[in-house]
Amino acid sequence: MTSSFEHHTYPARLSDAERDRALKVLRDGVALGRLSHDTFVRRMELALAARRSAELEVLTADLRPENRWSRAVFGAVGAVSGFTVRLRRAWTVERLPKLLLPPAANPYPLRIGRDPANGLRLSHESVSRVHAELSHQGGAWVLRDLGSTNGTSVNGRRVTGAVVVQDGDQIGFGRMSFRLSAT
Repeated sequence: MTSSFEHHTYPARLSDAERDRALKVLRDGVALGRLSHDTFVRRMELALAARRSAELEVLTADLRPENRWSRAVFGAVGAVSGFTVRLRRAWTVERLPKLLLPPAANPYPLRIGRDPANGLRLSHESVSRVHAELSHQGGAWVLRDLGSTNGTSVNGRRVTGAVVVQDGDQIGFGRMSFRLSAT
């Protein structure tokens, strides 16, 4: 009588640490812009359902950490790109028309918009009839958006409500831009 023992070897179960490492690589991929949100969600679901290490490797194969050389090259390209953006912005700011701040003693806010009744009339289709107002409050200049359609911006950031502005700030009403000036 011959007896045979069959020994089945099943792949080792994934540890929580392996799964956590894969999820961290996926999160870093999203943070660096290498994965879209939808791709991240789908891969995360697959990582949580994975039973073998090989399945995790497939999910993270295109997100391997960069070596020092590629990191240095990407950093240099980013620095050069950032420099050109800053240079273009500085060039644009210097070429913007000045918007003189009204006298601080004036108790009434300066209304800005397309309506002829405004203190500053801007005849541009992107400017609302009553777009914004500029007032002097407590020793500071305050720019307030008045519910304009195309928005008010200060130094490239959209204003919601009111924001303190100062001499030299770049302000925009719709697609019109100015540089604030005290003189």
